[in-house]
Amino acid sequence: MRRVDVSWGTPRPERADAARNRQHLLATAREMLAEGADRLTMDSLAERSGLGKGTVFRRFGTRAGVFQALLDDGERAFQAEVLAGPPPLGPGAAPLDRLIAYGRARIRFMLEYHEIARAALDSRQPIPAGAQTPMSQTHIRMLLGRIDLGPADLDLLAIQLTAALDGPLLLYVSAAEVRHAERQLTEGWRDLVQRVCRPRPGQP
Repeated sequence: MRRVDVSWGTPRPERADAARNRQHLLATAREMLAEGADRLTMDSLAERSGLGKGTVFRRFGTRAGVFQALLDDGERAFQAEVLAGPPPLGPGAAPLDRLIAYGRARIRFMLEYHEIARAALDSRQPIPAGAQTPMSQTHIRMLLGRIDLGPADLDLLAIQLTAALDGPLLLYVSAAEVRHAERQLTEGWRDLVQRVCRPRPGQP
């Protein structure tokens, strides 16, 4: 599988024409997705967009690459909310509140992008768990570091919590269940985080 490579910095600059083509192709792909994911192929994307097949293949490589680009574009918008949006998802709230809010927002994002995320997978590779989402792991590790958890292995805990967020959404939630899964998953995340971050004996 091609990893979702979402940095925490400014994206590498593109030529103006390349950036316009990318945005046009992504907008066209979203229009086609609204009509059904099966309608989105490399040939149909080239035809609908009015761009050459060579441009589409150079940009995305494969059909899975189109979905990967859509997912990456959504990830960048999500990242902006985490970094600079209003609290509690963005800065300004207590770390535990931010951790709970992050999980809720991440679950909503993954449910919204569920079909896209699955289509972005290389069919030769297994569906990944949370280790494939470096953004979540980095952010969760940062928030855990601001909570007094005693002698916990925060790196390992961040990996486990990341897997609890993203893994089940790709592994176990079917397309038919997506609409009904959000409440259960968000409540489960809140309970998990509150238990993990519960003050130890002797702590305030």
